Amino acid sequence: MTQITPVDILAIGAHPDDQELSTGGTLLKHQAMGWKIGLLDLTRGEMGTLGTPEIRKAEALEAAEYMGADWRVGLDLTDGFLRQDDDAVRQIISVIRAARPRIVLANAIRDRHTDHGKGATIVHNACYLSGLRNIKTDRDGVQQSAYRPSALYHYIQDYHIEPDLVVDISEYLEPKMELVMKYRSQFYDPTRKDETTTPISGEDFLEFLRGRAQQMGRPIGVAYGEGFTCARYIGVKDFSGLL
Repeated sequence: MTQITPVDILAIGAHPDDQELSTGGTLLKHQAMGWKIGLLDLTRGEMGTLGTPEIRKAEALEAAEYMGADWRVGLDLTDGFLRQDDDAVRQIISVIRAARPRIVLANAIRDRHTDHGKGATIVHNACYLSGLRNIKTDRDGVQQSAYRPSALYHYIQDYHIEPDLVVDISEYLEPKMELVMKYRSQFYDPTRKDETTTPISGEDFLEFLRGRAQQMGRPIGVAYGEGFTCARYIGVKDFSGLL
């Protein structure tokens, strides 16, 4: 799943599992609609308390396969210490130009984990700079052409942020929960012998995910939703697709 091909949605996360936790239902829904999905992990999640980078990579690939994603690739930026330097931004630009997505989904603009807000900023800037032809990148020795996605949306993670847009995932809440549980090393597993716990490894966290989806869905009149923010106005061609 490492060959990058053009996709409709490129979902980027600072860590493996960010996308599944916060936009998994949206990705599953659009994949079922025939949209092509690509996944990019900025780090290997090596600072995580549970699991190892190798375990998390295997889980991430299993999750991508379950989702029906076209591909998943990872960079090796430093977990816990994400920085916006030239090399990091160029690596992301190279993926964007290869994938040519209509829509990019990225981390929350602020959150409990500091990498999330940093990841949001880095991806925001990479999406803009990717459209500048005087910024040169190549992939596999081939010069890439400039490309800027049509839209960038930031998914909502641990902190509550008022959304600008909510996607109805009512039919995909249970598949999303199954998708999340592909990360067996990170989330609640009653058979786990290791007594180490984290804020996301308890059974209550899974209930939090359900509650957050209910919270997002209720104001738009659906059972479950996933919320997103956007730095610019959200435009529609007409009212026909609005709930």
